[in-house]
Amino acid sequence: MTQLHNKTIIITGASSGIGHATARLFASQGGRLVVAARRKPELDALVDEIREAGGQAVALAGDVKDEAFAKALVDEATGRFGGLDVAFNNAGILGEMGPTPDMALTNWSQVIETNLTSAFLGAKYQIPAMIKRGAGSVIFTSTFVGHTAGMPGMAAYAASKAGLLGLMRVLAVEFGPQGIRVNALLPGGTDTQAAAEFATTEEARAFVRGLHALKRIATPEEQARSALYLASDASSFTTGSTLMVDGGVSINHT
Repeated sequence: MTQLHNKTIIITGASSGIGHATARLFASQGGRLVVAARRKPELDALVDEIREAGGQAVALAGDVKDEAFAKALVDEATGRFGGLDVAFNNAGILGEMGPTPDMALTNWSQVIETNLTSAFLGAKYQIPAMIKRGAGSVIFTSTFVGHTAGMPGMAAYAASKAGLLGLMRVLAVEFGPQGIRVNALLPGGTDTQAAAEFATTEEARAFVRGLHALKRIATPEEQARSALYLASDASSFTTGSTLMVDGGVSINHT
């Protein structure tokens, strides 16, 4: 039996990168997916790919900062598939990078709302639906930035992603007695559009690779496999955890 057989799953940020790779993997493992992002054409293409491979998926385009969209995703999962078992709150942005005193409040707010507030809104509607099932897994995509390392020019991003860890821990203890597990995936450098925005030259990309103990960055599929662990019953006694999938960037000093 596949690892996610008959489990209904919401994945945000599914139009590219880690979210896209995770959607494909979860569908191959029997998950019934509601995939979300702002870009409808990319979501539709993803759903077509999943369905052609024999999987089940539906797309809902919208803005994760919108509370009505968070509710709509859960309504779609419960209305179409009968309930909700897993939520991978993965959507996020880097925002504009630069010295903190020069950062515009609009940029700070945009990053915090997209990365942190959206996760709160997601959990607000996801957890009650999971309680009705008697169990569930909520996953947030955080990062080592702001957790094990500070990086110049990334104040808003680091604050938002570190905030996710505080939210995760509170939810884990708040709803653990009701069978809800809440964890965070902390990727290192990964070959995504966001990584390309951070390192725009070969020199910069080589620098980023060198930060990692493995001297390379991850593929989105590698991150997806770790998300699968947190989503599946393989992690049935794992909650409140920060799963470091960072290629050793947090411990590397060479």
